[in-house]
Amino acid sequence: MATTKRAPWLLLIHQIPSRPAYLRVRFGRMLRRLGAVPIKNSVYVAPATPELHAPLAAVASEILRASGDAVVCEAQFLEGLADGAVEDLFRAASDAEYSAIAAEARRLASSLRGRRATDDPARRRAGRALERLRARFDLALGRDRFGAGGRERSARLLSLLEDRVHGLEPATKSTAHPDPPRAATWVTRRGVMVDRIASAWLIRRFIDREAAFKFVPGRGYRPLPRELLFDMAGAEFTHQGKRCTFEVLIERFGLRDSALKPIAEIVHDLDLEDEAYERPEVAGVGRLIVGLAIAESDDTARLARGSSIFESLYESFRRKSS
Repeated sequence: MATTKRAPWLLLIHQIPSRPAYLRVRFGRMLRRLGAVPIKNSVYVAPATPELHAPLAAVASEILRASGDAVVCEAQFLEGLADGAVEDLFRAASDAEYSAIAAEARRLASSLRGRRATDDPARRRAGRALERLRARFDLALGRDRFGAGGRERSARLLSLLEDRVHGLEPATKSTAHPDPPRAATWVTRRGVMVDRIASAWLIRRFIDREAAFKFVPGRGYRPLPRELLFDMAGAEFTHQGKRCTFEVLIERFGLRDSALKPIAEIVHDLDLEDEAYERPEVAGVGRLIVGLAIAESDDTARLARGSSIFESLYESFRRKSS
């Protein structure tokens, strides 16, 4: 016996009482939180996934209790609206949310640019705002079922804001070309992203082949013997002026491999968001790093998978220059 193919969409068709006026706003917010989007004034669509059936039915029940009308059904569009067009509606809704998050993250990051780490009140306020933006990003990510393009930029700007909140600029004046450490423990902030992942690869590949890595909350950490801090407040190796940590490590340890220069430019543009080099690889590498960060919450796993990305980049540039 042939199985019946399930319809790809859920529709909620409703009629909400005109009074009180807040009901329409309330139910609209409930539906947006679920990730449903309107295709008509009184019709919302959502993907027909098992986890959405009960919540959408619950919204319909709330509307009925408010003396409105509502029905939930499975649907397949035959004419007038193609599945691809419906998916574009979801991407547009997600991109609008990502864009709002990115704009606020950029505003806050700009407000902290150049401030000394002693500006605690401003940093504390921005830190609280960062936590709210991260929670908002996580919600948007959970609703983004069709891979909206704005999530990479939003994630990168949140990472930039985190750097500024943790006071990564300016750093103390460097001492050029110290002796490379051996089997040290390199300490950085939890939740590693592009600069920290790339820097960890650089450290183990060119500076300290037996390096171990440790992840800590951030500000106020006091290193133990044989621990070196990087890309965090008070670190020996961190942002300096307009350079990211990856660039600072290359300079401080006198690394002259020409294949590292394009990687440094990619990491710089991704981490500092200033489009200083405009390398064509930036968008692709950024997408890979954000995808890996979404897939892996464990920092050790992020470094392992991220290192393979930068090792492949290195090989491609090394062979190109040879």
